[in-house]
Amino acid sequence: MQNNNDILVDVRHLKKYFPIKAGMFGREVGQVKAVDDVSFKIKRGTTMGLVGESGCGKTTVGKTLLRLYEKTDGEVYVNGKEIFTLDKKELRSQRHRIQIIFQDPYSSLSPRLPVGEIIGEAVKEHKLVPPDRCDEYVTKIMLACGLQEYHKDRYPHEFSGGQRQRICIARALALSPEFIVCDEPVSALDVSIQAQIINLLSDLQEEFGLTYLFISHDLSVVEHISDTVGVMYLGSLVEYADKKEIYSNPLHPYTKALFSAIPMPDPTLKMDRIVLEGSIPSPANPPLGCKFHTRCSECMHICSKEAPPVVDFNGHQVACHLYAKK
Repeated sequence: MQNNNDILVDVRHLKKYFPIKAGMFGREVGQVKAVDDVSFKIKRGTTMGLVGESGCGKTTVGKTLLRLYEKTDGEVYVNGKEIFTLDKKELRSQRHRIQIIFQDPYSSLSPRLPVGEIIGEAVKEHKLVPPDRCDEYVTKIMLACGLQEYHKDRYPHEFSGGQRQRICIARALALSPEFIVCDEPVSALDVSIQAQIINLLSDLQEEFGLTYLFISHDLSVVEHISDTVGVMYLGSLVEYADKKEIYSNPLHPYTKALFSAIPMPDPTLKMDRIVLEGSIPSPANPPLGCKFHTRCSECMHICSKEAPPVVDFNGHQVACHLYAKK
């Protein structure tokens, strides 16, 4: 693969299936297609937002990118290296470059370690700074994340939810990463605190040149922080485009329905709410053809027979039969 310096993350036809086992001997009787043929690219120093309903596979995409899950198929290039071909030693040398901020700051921090150790533990393990400078380095990272030096000796239970998420961000930032998966980092926080954390992530991105995959179900937050946006439905990426393009001109019927639910700040404006009928099909038994056709108001005969191709309108990609022949 040729190394394109503009592209930090290149995901090609990624699949992650989880086996369904039953019976006394644990025989595999099916598969949950959590991520089913997903492709996208993230430019260096930018943020890609990944949105969709709960259970659509957003978090599984993020964890598979970091090789916290082994892939079923596909390729993931980070900085020109296919991470699933790296052996254990090579992967360990790359680990500090790719980090994750988890959704729940309460359960992702060890209650038995003080904050200074939580942030500095992996720094020492990867030998990123000399031992005699580690304490000074941790202080610098904490200050950058809005924490104070005296917080080092405190334990996670002594902090509020917003402060705990700052600790999680500091833990990731301390490893000098290039790419961070932000897995719904503000969904467990109060609205006023959400804004502070989003602004912090934006400031850190500018200061340290970070690249984010921002996973969220909050479309307003994604619009604020993202440069590009991907929309997932039942394990598949149904639309992908520049933020301004996708918010001003959504093409896929599912994307239109999602965006119609965004609250309007002006109470005098009438919202044309699109209500989706039915429930999300099971990823263990997705519908034939287009996965969305069972809930789509614009469904055609071909939608139940054939999976739609991905159509590209100058970088605005959509997987829908409505546009296949245009």
